[in-house]
Amino acid sequence: MAKSRSKSDLPIKICPVCGRPFAWRKKWADCWDEVKYCSDRCRRRRPSTKPDEADTGSVTDADSFTVCFAISR
Repeated sequence: MAKSRSKSDLPIKICPVCGRPFAWRKKWADCWDEVKYCSDRCRRRRPSTKPDEADTGSVTDADSFTVCFAISR
């Protein structure tokens, strides 16, 4: 059996929308590098344009990233 890791040893990222830190989860094991947002709410509230592109009217392609969230109830 594998040795358990304490929560303080898990990798942490900062959510670009809310600025809160969030830790690695087992369900993100295969896609941790692609995970950007801490929650579905922050993913929905992400900025739709980049600041330097706001003047040109260009919109960021919403299909250019991978989201790996599993909803469990």
